[in-house]
Amino acid sequence: MSENKKKIVIVGGGIAGLSAGIYGKFAGYDVDIYEKNKVAGGQCMGWDRKGCHIDNCIHWLTGTKKGTSLRKVWETVGALNENTEFAGCGSFYTSAKGNSQVTLWKDLGRTEAELLKLSPEDGAEIKKFVEHVKYAVNCEIPAEKPMDAMGITDYLHMGISMADMPKVMKEYGSIDLEELSGRFKHPALKALFTDYLPKEYVASSFLVSYASIVSGNGEIPMGGSLAMVNRMVERFQQLGGNLYCNAPVLRILVKDKKATGIETAEKQTVSADYVISSVDTMEMFGNLLGKKYMDAKWQSCYADTGKYPLFSAVQAAFMADQDAYGGKGTIFFDCLPFETGGRKIGRISVKSYEYEPEFAPAGKTVLQVNVPQFDKEYLYWKGLSKEEYGSQKKEAAKAIEERLLTQFPKLQGHMEFLDCWTPVTYERYCNAYHGAYMGFITKKGVKPFRVKGTIKGIKNLYIASQWIMAPGGLPVAVTAGKFAIWRIARKDKRTMGFL
Repeated sequence: MSENKKKIVIVGGGIAGLSAGIYGKFAGYDVDIYEKNKVAGGQCMGWDRKGCHIDNCIHWLTGTKKGTSLRKVWETVGALNENTEFAGCGSFYTSAKGNSQVTLWKDLGRTEAELLKLSPEDGAEIKKFVEHVKYAVNCEIPAEKPMDAMGITDYLHMGISMADMPKVMKEYGSIDLEELSGRFKHPALKALFTDYLPKEYVASSFLVSYASIVSGNGEIPMGGSLAMVNRMVERFQQLGGNLYCNAPVLRILVKDKKATGIETAEKQTVSADYVISSVDTMEMFGNLLGKKYMDAKWQSCYADTGKYPLFSAVQAAFMADQDAYGGKGTIFFDCLPFETGGRKIGRISVKSYEYEPEFAPAGKTVLQVNVPQFDKEYLYWKGLSKEEYGSQKKEAAKAIEERLLTQFPKLQGHMEFLDCWTPVTYERYCNAYHGAYMGFITKKGVKPFRVKGTIKGIKNLYIASQWIMAPGGLPVAVTAGKFAIWRIARKDKRTMGFL
């Protein structure tokens, strides 16, 4: 520890941990990050199989539009820069139903024309939907400072910049996606609105997501998740930060109601002035701290899966001949029902990475299939023996492959299995509670989950995690890292202009 510097130890090297580490270095602290896996990144990760690269995380990245406060954060942490190239995908996703299919295009006018042509009888609801997506294009996640620290001027500025969002909330903030789907008559449109996010999600969240695509604030950075993580790691290390991988933490040390450092799995004690927990919060409460520090709000949300459900997935990846597949983007389609994780599945999605030539050999593309799973399915997978788990994972991969070939028969003889992973995979590699790769689902009529990122009863301990605000994800993670340092620097009366 430098003589004149205070030290921050960060547990977890995912997006939130790296963000906190980078902002901590900019603020003049000594910073160590301890990551249990062999590489940093957490759930923002990719890996190689049979000469192909599998991307686990980024389907689109919120905050890519220049001039936005979140883009500034991504640039500060090195994830994006002026030279970052984006995939330039022209659509959000496509839903196929029966003999019809419909696409949510980046070009909102094209979307409106296509939906109206498909189902003129749904014209009024289509036009209402399109109008409110336009209202939502200026919606941004607060990235300057934590919401609890915002003053009247901050709220006035936010209100002016997002003046049309109350219209979106009035029309779509009190219904979920299943109810939004029910407003439409055409089967393909009904499917469209319950395909991308779980049907329990409040509908306004979906409009904001699509509006990000439409506005150019939700692009896909070339190179994918792992490449973005590596840029952040490089930024952190260039600033003088220390990243220790293959270094799991056993517990956070607390003395006299103050965090004093960590103990590693190898029984090494690392002292610190501040500790930031950037791991899954149930891992933090359950193992690193102890559940005695979990307050009533955390307890009630974890306990009530009806109000605060979580979702994960069984996923499978394949290498395919691009000419045989021919598709682009993400496509949802009905399939012959099959069971996985104890859940009956009759509809799945496939995403093509044809826009990433580096992800597969020449003439090939990576296809990834996503099969939704929830709390109940996680418990099913978790309850299997090692032999049963391996067997059922193979069965799931086989069932998925068969349904892909049925939907795209030209792939017969032109597709090769790469890998399959389940909610338990996310738990094993990332300590993800119930295998969740997002935070709590925001349901209608339920107050969205949000906490300050501090622990009652423990000083000098902060949380930088996607779990501090629903629905989680990369934008929440990267800003959580910044906000943890914001709180520490404010406590030490350090200037925050650089943030």
